[in-house]
Amino acid sequence: MEVLSSRVLLRSPDPGRSQRFYRDVLGLAVYREFGPAECPGLVFFLGQGFLEVSGTAHDEPGGPLRIWLQVRDLRAEHERLAAAGVRVVREPRREPWGLDEMWIEDPDGVRVVLVEVPRDHPLRRDPR
Repeated sequence: MEVLSSRVLLRSPDPGRSQRFYRDVLGLAVYREFGPAECPGLVFFLGQGFLEVSGTAHDEPGGPLRIWLQVRDLRAEHERLAAAGVRVVREPRREPWGLDEMWIEDPDGVRVVLVEVPRDHPLRRDPR
């Protein structure tokens, strides 16, 4: 299989609320808007991928979906999101695998994992 493009599709009982969360609270940039003006779908940039929030879920379980987002400053995001009233499920901490992580939830209970890669972690490479 040759994958040319990909994105995570998120269906919410209240798509407008979810779109506001990802756009206004998390601050994700909009890549594309589509569909009817009264209820458009939005596709957000997610680093090298995309998150599409469109359509409406009716009695569909959220399942084990997790969204993983790498950020530059986890402590600053923790302060900003907590002040905005975002539900923090797990406070920032260093994980056994060496990444700093914090877990939050979107309005529908979807877990979003915010990750900072510490300077001394093997995932970091000095490009010089």
